[in-house]
Amino acid sequence: MAPSVQAAIPPDGIWRRGKKYYSMSDGIFEIDAKYEPIKPLGAGAYGVVCSAHDQETKKKVAIKKISNVFEDQTTAVRTLREMMILRQIKHFNVIPLKDVMLPAPKAQFKDVYLVFELMDTDLDRVIESGLPLSANHVKYFLFQILCGLRHIHSANILHQDLKPSNILVNADGHLKIGDFGLARTTAQDDSQVMTGYVATRWYRAPEVLLASRNYGQPIDVWSTGCIFAEILGRKPIFPGTSSLNQLQHIINVLGTPKAANLEFIQNKKTRNYIQSLPCTSGTPLSSLFPQADPLGLDLLEKMLAFNPKKRITAAQALKHPYLADVYITDFDSPAQFQVKLDVDGDSKFNVIRKLMWDEMLYSHPELALRRRCRPRR
Repeated sequence: MAPSVQAAIPPDGIWRRGKKYYSMSDGIFEIDAKYEPIKPLGAGAYGVVCSAHDQETKKKVAIKKISNVFEDQTTAVRTLREMMILRQIKHFNVIPLKDVMLPAPKAQFKDVYLVFELMDTDLDRVIESGLPLSANHVKYFLFQILCGLRHIHSANILHQDLKPSNILVNADGHLKIGDFGLARTTAQDDSQVMTGYVATRWYRAPEVLLASRNYGQPIDVWSTGCIFAEILGRKPIFPGTSSLNQLQHIINVLGTPKAANLEFIQNKKTRNYIQSLPCTSGTPLSSLFPQADPLGLDLLEKMLAFNPKKRITAAQALKHPYLADVYITDFDSPAQFQVKLDVDGDSKFNVIRKLMWDEMLYSHPELALRRRCRPRR
């Protein structure tokens, strides 16, 4: 066991059957006895992650702890959405949710433990490492991201936070989209308003930067284009320091958008602001990425179309000639159903708790069956 993981006593002093306790990342992990922690992997705004051995399957997993999940409504809703989505989405290029630990007791639980397949690294670390990537590596990475994206889009899901650190990679080059904490279902028409935090700034689409409230699947394609450009150039293509500065970076590369490409902006003042900026023809992508395949730059240009209505879709991108020699039919598979999320930001905590418990039972069908079969008194 790594020095950073130590056995601990329960914070409330109560030892619960089938659980083990470990001190990790300044907190206590209460996990099922079959899991043996290896080391902490990282911490973010919505959880702490450690690697562990699953002693039943003999495989390594990643355990994500979301602490005090009901302390904040946003955290509770995001956690529930991630559980609902990953229970229903099954695709080679989407990180699988292996298990959700059943807490005890049901009425008082406040932490949630999600168990995922353990991946070797993420795309952010690959890019920063300076490790040489062949042209085929780049194509295969992009192909896999688009396959996962095409699948979740066909299931009516927006990821909303695609960035290199959320793209998980194994040493064999296989890749999976992770972190669905900000994901939600797609607005069905222009009358439905999309709200909430969307994507790390460098990967935000123009329509999000311009405060459009009815964005859709094109925002994920834009983020994927930014990731593709970052793989090619080994640095972010639009490293803005604020929303306005981000927009200026985009225009400096793509050029001042024509009036016809501003029609998607509903706010007249916003359209006028864009048109008031100094006119520029932009920077050719071939100048930014002189070693890149021209076909790849053609696809990148289509992914980074300023107007979301003219942006290529994930399904269309997969058929682009640039990806022809890495294309695998079995990976390019649409979902067979639309995911529905019976939760929104206004749901009450007792409703969220009940739905979250129901989601946990999906990982423990034997318990659900036992309860259904229990004789009435």
